[in-house]
Amino acid sequence: MKKKLQISHSLLLCLFANMLVAQTDWDAKIKQELPTILEKHRELVSIPNVASDEANMMKNVDWVTTAFEKLNFEVSVLKTSTLPVFFAEKQVNPKAKTILFYLHLDGQAVNPQKWNQKDPFRPVLKEQDDDGVWQIINWSRIKTHIDPDWRVFGRAAADDKAPIIMMLSALEFLQKQQQELQYNVKIILDLQEETRSKGFLSTLETYKNKYAADYMIIMDGPAHPTNKPTLTFGCRGIATCNINIYGAKLPQHSGHYGNYAPNPVFRMSHLLASMKDDTGKVVIDGFYDGITLDKETQELIAQVPDDNVQIQKSLGISKPDNVGKNYQEALQYPSLNVRHIETSWKGPGLKTIIPEIVTAYLDVRLVKETDGEAQLQKVIKHIEAQGYLVLDRKPTDAERLKHAKIATISTNAGVNAFRTDINSFIGKKLRTTISNEFGNDPIMIRTMGGTVPITPAIQVLDIPAIIVPMVNMDNNQHNPNENIRIGNISQGIKICLAILSMKL
Repeated sequence: MKKKLQISHSLLLCLFANMLVAQTDWDAKIKQELPTILEKHRELVSIPNVASDEANMMKNVDWVTTAFEKLNFEVSVLKTSTLPVFFAEKQVNPKAKTILFYLHLDGQAVNPQKWNQKDPFRPVLKEQDDDGVWQIINWSRIKTHIDPDWRVFGRAAADDKAPIIMMLSALEFLQKQQQELQYNVKIILDLQEETRSKGFLSTLETYKNKYAADYMIIMDGPAHPTNKPTLTFGCRGIATCNINIYGAKLPQHSGHYGNYAPNPVFRMSHLLASMKDDTGKVVIDGFYDGITLDKETQELIAQVPDDNVQIQKSLGISKPDNVGKNYQEALQYPSLNVRHIETSWKGPGLKTIIPEIVTAYLDVRLVKETDGEAQLQKVIKHIEAQGYLVLDRKPTDAERLKHAKIATISTNAGVNAFRTDINSFIGKKLRTTISNEFGNDPIMIRTMGGTVPITPAIQVLDIPAIIVPMVNMDNNQHNPNENIRIGNISQGIKICLAILSMKL
């Protein structure tokens, strides 16, 4: 009888301990530790992190190495064709599932003259005044009171050092609470994401087994403008196409040869105009083939709380292109964009000449249903259908005399899109986990408009991937005065805690 009572007592203690874990007030703990967390963020952001500056990039590596080793992670600095890849791993059970987290340690280059502070790598704390202007305040204020709407301004403050601090803080909270991870964790910090991840992508075959995981979570990019927890299930890819159209062999005087020597700019304008109708839809044959939005997809798109009127107002447009019914639906289709047009004259001022050549630089944003090479071939066939001789080199004199319309085209199939099924195991698990933690379903984005450069890694590793963006949308990503809203740091830590505590 005594033995049974002892067993029951042990079970009660165990249950009580589990109840304490389940009832952990993360909000209170995050609030209590937030001043310390902000100081760590300030310290990390103070280390310059432009990929071309290898010495400082390695200082960043040293900083995160110390941080992850304190959390009992096994750290490796993996050699690549360029800068190394930072890799940290904690295995709880060889038979357990594994999640590979991807973040990046580098930031965009800076032009200090365009920043509203002395040094983009000396982060400053700011609050908005009554006129909406961001004013610097003293860091000492975080010791007594922190307003969630205050912001930290500095290069990489949001993209992507804030998510790194969020992840480290969550892991530290779990360690202090003596809460074990429920699955194996692998973490990649890319040192060249802002320059197309050349180093990391060069390691995919060499370290394929090291990177192997059941699921991948990408912690990069901004959350929905409402700042509500967001899950993004895919991103568009990108392919590019450069078109040269020719006039006379040399630039000609517009007085002597106007009305005689054809101007290639006008020919290019007619060609580009033939690719879209007046409503903005691409009319290239087969450009939208294979894309259908069923009822479930339309419902998923409808749950995103976009204010399309406000989007138009912020863009300063009276009417959007008529490709989708709203912003989110427009992102489900491939796009055709002219990003730049130039003639042969690139000097200062203007000249009264008829250019001998005009170049249009196009990009095609891809969705899951479209392939980069196939979409570019559709563009080329359309150009041929307009009567052009299409070449992959400069035309010869004989070709110039024989053909009125000649185009030289160079293409790059680029990176295809990825999209993970919202009803996949990891999709449902993340949705439920965040919903349980925050009391509401996260905002679910089927496909974001931009392109993640590591998409080839998702395809090579053959791994379901979901983007968990946590920084504020208006963070001036890649631009001067990049910033992170402090409320997003707190919420991001809580999101990380929820994800790291979920059972697979």
